[in-house]
Amino acid sequence: MKRAKFDLFMSLSRQRSLQVLILFGILYVFLVGLEVPFVFRNGFSLVSQDGFGTGQFSKSFVLDSEEELEEKEAPNRPLDVPLMVPNQSKPERKIREIKSPLSSLVFDGSYVNMTSNDGFSGILKSAKEAFEVGKKFWKELELYKREVGIVESNKTEECPHSISISGSEFLGKGRMMVLPCGLTLGSHITIVGRPKRAHQEHDPKISLLREGQFLMVSQFMMELQGLKTVDGEDPPRILHFNPRLSGDWSGKPMIEQNTCYRMQWGTAQRCDGWRSRDDEETVDGQVKCENWIRDNDTNHSEQSKASWWLNRLVGRKKKVDFDWPFPFSEDRLFVLTLSAGFEGYHVNVDGRHVTSFPYRIGFALEDATGLSLNGDIDVDSVFAASLPTSHPSFAPQRHLDMSNRWKAPPLLDQPVDLFIGILSAGNHFAERMAIRRSWLQHQLIKSSNVVARFFVALHARKDINMELKKEAEFFGDIVIVPFMDNYDLVVLKTVAICEYGVHVAFAKNIMKCDDDTFVRVDAVIKEINKIPENRSLYVGNINYYHKPLRNGKWAVTYENPTKSEFLSSNIHSRVVPQEWPEEDYPPYANGPGYIISSAIANFIVSEFNKHKLKLFKMEDVSMGMWVEKFNSSSRRPVQYVHSLKFSQSGCVDDYYTAHYQSPRQMICMWNKLQQLGRPQCCNMR
Repeated sequence: MKRAKFDLFMSLSRQRSLQVLILFGILYVFLVGLEVPFVFRNGFSLVSQDGFGTGQFSKSFVLDSEEELEEKEAPNRPLDVPLMVPNQSKPERKIREIKSPLSSLVFDGSYVNMTSNDGFSGILKSAKEAFEVGKKFWKELELYKREVGIVESNKTEECPHSISISGSEFLGKGRMMVLPCGLTLGSHITIVGRPKRAHQEHDPKISLLREGQFLMVSQFMMELQGLKTVDGEDPPRILHFNPRLSGDWSGKPMIEQNTCYRMQWGTAQRCDGWRSRDDEETVDGQVKCENWIRDNDTNHSEQSKASWWLNRLVGRKKKVDFDWPFPFSEDRLFVLTLSAGFEGYHVNVDGRHVTSFPYRIGFALEDATGLSLNGDIDVDSVFAASLPTSHPSFAPQRHLDMSNRWKAPPLLDQPVDLFIGILSAGNHFAERMAIRRSWLQHQLIKSSNVVARFFVALHARKDINMELKKEAEFFGDIVIVPFMDNYDLVVLKTVAICEYGVHVAFAKNIMKCDDDTFVRVDAVIKEINKIPENRSLYVGNINYYHKPLRNGKWAVTYENPTKSEFLSSNIHSRVVPQEWPEEDYPPYANGPGYIISSAIANFIVSEFNKHKLKLFKMEDVSMGMWVEKFNSSSRRPVQYVHSLKFSQSGCVDDYYTAHYQSPRQMICMWNKLQQLGRPQCCNMR
């Protein structure tokens, strides 16, 4: 009897449990039926933002190739829908609208001492002129857009593959050949000419004479010139090639090569008949200066003959030597070929290599829009070939992908963890696009916790500035610093990065890098988080006790020039300033990638506005100088963090930043980072 009652009780319990389960199942189906339309209607981003603050359930965005890149849809932007933020003391994440791409950095040139001759004042004088020119260019740009519109800027300029003109045509054009689209790698120019006989000069620029004296001079100048940036000034000399047959201060035939920007000459390279030393750097494997017979080698020919006969009599192995005269002679026809190599320019005369001149920072091949020949020379013909067939102003059409997926996320009205300022040049369209398609797609940047902007100065070409302005307005990630671009003034872009990071982005930390630097954003954030909050930071690949280079590409002057340097400057009234008289630089991080705290950036901007900030032409050294000054005057000590993973020269294993990366390498490195989950270099160009 008890057994029957127990079985009845269990049967009723199972029925109740089954009914409860069925009820829960019906309720679950009902709720899911309500949720699915809601999600499809409002997007999945609400789920990750509200329910999962870290976004762990979102799929990583992998770029397999550039072709797939075009087909894949961009991940949902975090601000496509209203953002749900808990009600705390923090301000609501509101979007801030930045109406103009123009930097708010203001340079007051009224305090600049135009007569001072130290290295720091020289930078200030150049900055004052560059901002004045930039202001004029920006006004013209705004006026051009309003009056002419976009149609005029899209006009195609003819880019011939070759140009040939006779001597009479060359003379009729003011001794100038126009190269509409500049030069490119492999371009070459051939000149057939004849130097004139020496003539009397009472005020030669290549020698010093007492009053009443004269000198017999024969020289000519071949120059690759850029566009004039200031009325009343000569255009920049991208290459100045000056054979001096007679009249040089040394008393010997000489070839001098140099560059000149804004009437300021660089360090001259003089070839005086002696071959370059074996330990001196070469240019594409060619020596900078070949040898030729000098005037003091009058006995050389007779000695060579005697040595040849003696060696023949004693049976020694005959060594063949070639003795070449100075490549130019008065009234003698010559054929000169100037070619653009990978590392510099090469000059051959009558089939023999004479000199090679390495490219200098800030002077680009495409900027060489004219060839001039002046001085004591009669020109028979000029022929230029292997010229670029497309104008730089139309490069954006090949490189820019005007798709909304690459637009910068809106700037939020609240502090960010890190602001990244990327130095770029006006015509670097491909470099900027590659960064947009690679590491700017990192989730920390897409969520606006990290903000990145390109900092670009104005270009000498109006058409490039027009394209740059359109690019800035479309993508919203470019800050235009309103001065005429010049390598020696890169330091002003760094100040603009600090100003934007402090006053616009409200960043806790500011990073500076170049547009050929690949940045692992998450690795940089982790490195920053290792430092205590009560300390300021200076993180990068830091150089300690680094000595200034006194010659070469990165040379800085130590003292006023010697007589020979004074005479070879081509401007005998100019005195070269002392740029860095100290024996050592302060500790500084290499320029391709470093981070400073907002306290340091705020100090830099404050000193700049008070006209107390010293500007040096090497921006990374300038930053080290500013950090050192801040450290000596602040209550928050600076923690210097050195890491070789902020790579200065290329890519290293487990890098934080990788320098000298081409646009193709940027895409490749991003793909590998997404697919493999770890950093890996792409060693191809």
